[in-house]
Order: sequence, then structure tokens, then C-alpha cells
Amino acid sequence: MHRVWFLIVIVIWLPAIGCTLPTNTSVADLTPSPSASTYRIGPEDKLTISVWKNDDISRTVVVRPDGMISLPLLNDVKAAGLTPEELRDMLVSRLQEYLNNVELAVIINEIHSLKYSVLGEVSKPARYELTSRLTVLEAIAAAGGLKPFAARKRIVILRQAGGDDAIERIPFNYDLAAASNGTEGNPELQPGDIVMVPASAF
Repeated sequence: MHRVWFLIVIVIWLPAIGCTLPTNTSVADLTPSPSASTYRIGPEDKLTISVWKNDDISRTVVVRPDGMISLPLLNDVKAAGLTPEELRDMLVSRLQEYLNNVELAVIINEIHSLKYSVLGEVSKPARYELTSRLTVLEAIAAAGGLKPFAARKRIVILRQAGGDDAIERIPFNYDLAAASNGTEGNPELQPGDIVMVPASAF
């Protein structure tokens, strides 16, 4: 599967509150997230924290698996689960204990935390990065296609439902979706989805 790199620049300078993206570009074009202002930072995302007129504190960092980043003066800071605006506000609040008139930008350079999994009777079961809009048929193709004994009509997409631990089970019939060339019964995946391909029962 080819790795595709995206650059999402989210620059927020105090005292202005806002979010800018490159001209004629929407976040929907870049990632499955609904908008830059609602995207929540996750592990493995690459960020630049830019403090105006203070190169000693400014850093480009990768969010660790525990969701933390490390910055001078502040040491470890929780970044995962926050929007860029929330991270900016928190950093400004904490840096004001050491600096005057803090002006700070949060820049998301690379997104790696949006992932999906294809498991079971496929050639390359694994967890993959969701770098663009992707249908179930495309995800199965990226995983090397179905094995000969895959239960083609009993595939299930497991998706977290709402903010609790409930799991939604979405049935998927590979043959029906393929017969329509992917135009029917072929939903787009969401971050965190698991495509389960069971084996045929004999």
C-alpha cells in the first residue's frame, strides 16, 4: 500500500481565534476528519509548536504512544485527544507562568493516528493508515484481497458507536458490492473501523 503524506497546517495566533487552511483546500479533501477545528490529535501525529520570537521553546514533535509530547519548561504535556485549539490554549496558559505575552501556533504536519484494520481471511491482515477516503472494497483490495475460503457474504465492519463502548456491527456483502462496481452497499470507512472477514463454514 503506497504511503500518502498530507500536510494540514492549522495556525492559530493569539489573540485572534481562527483556523486557516491553504486556498481552495478543505479538510474533507485531506482526511476523513470533518474539519480542522474538530480534528483531535492522536498518537504518532507530527506537530510543530511554534512560539513567536522564542526558537528555544519551539519544537517539532511526534505524539508518543502514551499521547504525550515533550517541550522545554513544561516537560511532558498531554496532546492526544485535544483539538489544535485546545492544545494551543493549554500551552499558552502553562507557558504564561514563565513567559510574558505568549503567542503560539499549533501546526499539524502529518497525521498518522487515523487507522483502520482488515482482519481474517485476507492476504495481508493488518492495521492500516486511513490517509484518504476509502471504501470497504478498496480496504480489502489494499489488504491483498480475499483468500479462497473467505465468507464473502458475511463480512462485518465493527465500528464504535457514539461515545460509549458500544460496537456497531455493519454487514457487508462483498459479492453484491463488487457486482455494482462499488456503487452500492460499499460504505466508506471511518477511523477505528475493523473489517472482519470470517472463513466459510463447512
